[in-house]
Amino acid sequence: MQCYPGHVHIAMTLDTEYLRGSMAAVHSVLKHSSCPEDVFFHLVAAAESASADPMALSRLVRSTFPSLNFKVYPFRVDIVKNLISASIREALENPLNYARNYLADILEPCVQRVIYLDSDVIVVDDIRKLWDTSLTGSRVIGAPEYCHVNFTKYFSDGFWADRALSRVFGGRNPCYFNTGVMVMDLDRWREGNYLKKIEGWMQLQKQRRIYELGSLPPFLLVFAGDVEPINHQWNQHGLGGDNVVGSCRNLHPGGVSLLHWSGKGKPWARLDARKSCPVDFLWEPYDLYKPQQQQQQEDVELVVSLQISFPSHYSL
Repeated sequence: MQCYPGHVHIAMTLDTEYLRGSMAAVHSVLKHSSCPEDVFFHLVAAAESASADPMALSRLVRSTFPSLNFKVYPFRVDIVKNLISASIREALENPLNYARNYLADILEPCVQRVIYLDSDVIVVDDIRKLWDTSLTGSRVIGAPEYCHVNFTKYFSDGFWADRALSRVFGGRNPCYFNTGVMVMDLDRWREGNYLKKIEGWMQLQKQRRIYELGSLPPFLLVFAGDVEPINHQWNQHGLGGDNVVGSCRNLHPGGVSLLHWSGKGKPWARLDARKSCPVDFLWEPYDLYKPQQQQQQEDVELVVSLQISFPSHYSL
């Protein structure tokens, strides 16, 4: 792959379970991009499972988007499996959730910057606007911050009671940010060896359990208080509801450039089960993989509708 200077680089993970979401996300980016031919997708797939074979996934992506600029990269999940701790929800323990930690190593060195997107997002604005975010000073990542959130809840009481640990936030004003949408300077990441810093916290978690969520807290420990703030419209997150029980949530007040179904409920699953939330119908127009039974039912409904609409002497 040649790193064309005009490319907008987007990194996402790709697996069979979230494939439908990933393809909807790609579809949404292309639909709203001012120059879709300038967008390059870096798709990271687990390398150990036959069901997540990178080459098979690559062929599927190509068949769906024949003109797409993309490359599928194998991710060796064994390098992170032993660092993953149990989380409040099993899905958060998926090794691919941690692939974002390794993007600077996985992607070509000529990729100096990337937008990382989760698979459960829909972009409804020109992605270049997000790409043009300036990371001031020596900041490595940019993301929407939420400083009204109780930051302490992301770590255990034992963490806050241990001064040797909690002083990591000394001199910083840490705010919560969601790692599902980030602008990342990969050159600065490589230079600062940030992978080693994140892995260090994951190793400590295995020994002492200082947090309950999966891949988010290590990012907070390393970056919170030193994040380039991006307008909240670029991550209307939490639309999947509560991480444990699931629930319906409304959009946050303000503009919307990106919708994010973080949380337990995924729009495709709720739509298929006919237990959808109102916001799920904002995702549905980008869905490219409707289940066959659902598509057949919609075809039947269309035929019935046409038969009602036309005089009886018209045959369909």
